Amino acid sequence: MSEMLLEVDHLTMRFGGLTAIDDLSLAVPKGKVTSIIGPNGAGKTTFFNCLTGFYKPTEGSVRMHHPVHGPLLLNEMPSYHVARKAGVVRTFQNIRLFPNMSVLENLIVAQHNALQSASRFSLAGLFGRAGFRQAREAALEKAEMWLTRLKLIELADTAAGNLSYGTQRRIEIARALCVDPLLLCLDEPAAGLNPRESAELNELLLYLSREHGKGVLLIEHDMNVVMRVSDHICVLNFGNKIAEGTPQQIQNDPHVIKAYLGEEDTDDKEAA
Repeated sequence: MSEMLLEVDHLTMRFGGLTAIDDLSLAVPKGKVTSIIGPNGAGKTTFFNCLTGFYKPTEGSVRMHHPVHGPLLLNEMPSYHVARKAGVVRTFQNIRLFPNMSVLENLIVAQHNALQSASRFSLAGLFGRAGFRQAREAALEKAEMWLTRLKLIELADTAAGNLSYGTQRRIEIARALCVDPLLLCLDEPAAGLNPRESAELNELLLYLSREHGKGVLLIEHDMNVVMRVSDHICVLNFGNKIAEGTPQQIQNDPHVIKAYLGEEDTDDKEAA
C-alpha cells in the first residue's frame, strides 16, 4: 500500500452564499499521479488555492505528511510556508514567468530561498562569500539539470517571454522542480502543448512519480494526458466529488458521463 503524502478531510470553501468546494475528502499518495478533473467551474482551481495557502478554507483540513517536520496542517499556513516548509509547489493556469529574464535566470530566481539562506547574517554573501558561491553553483547545476531533462537547455539564455506558450509551460514546470517539491501541483500543464510536447509531458510525470517518488496532483482537461498518466482520478462537479477511482473506472462511471455530456433530452429519448 502506498504511503500517504496528503490527506484532505471534509474541505469546504464558501464565498458568501456560493459553495465552491463542498465537503471534499481526498488522499494523495507518494510516488503516484492523482488527477482532479471536472467541467469548467467545478472547483478544481479553488481546491488548489485552498491546498497551497492562497485561500483559507471555510471548514475542514489539509494535512501534509512531511518526512522531516511530521504532519503539517496546510490550511493553517501562509502560502510561502506551504511551499518552503511543507514542500508543496504549484504552477498556475496563467503563466507567471519573468518574461524579460532568460530561461536560466527564471530557474535561478526560483531558488532564492536557498541562496538567501547561504548569505544570511552577512552582506558579504553578495560579494563572493564561499557559502553563497557554493549555493549559487548548486542552484545553477540544478537549473541546468532540469532544463536538460525537459529538453530546454538550448534555450537557457533566451528571454522567456520570446518563447512559445507551450515552451513557457515547460519552463514553469522546470522552475517548480528546482525547489525540490515533495508534492507537485500542476494546473493544466498540457494547455498549449502540441502532440509531441504532450507525449513528453506524460513521460516526465511518470518519471517524477515512479523514479523520484514525488506526489503529483494534476488538474487537466486533456483526457489523453489524464488517462495515460493517472494512478487515481477524482471528479468534481459544482464543488462536489461525484466519483473517484482508476482511469478505467472513471471512463465508465455514469455520473462522470452525465457531468461532462449532460442528460439526454426527454424528447430525444422518446424519439429513440
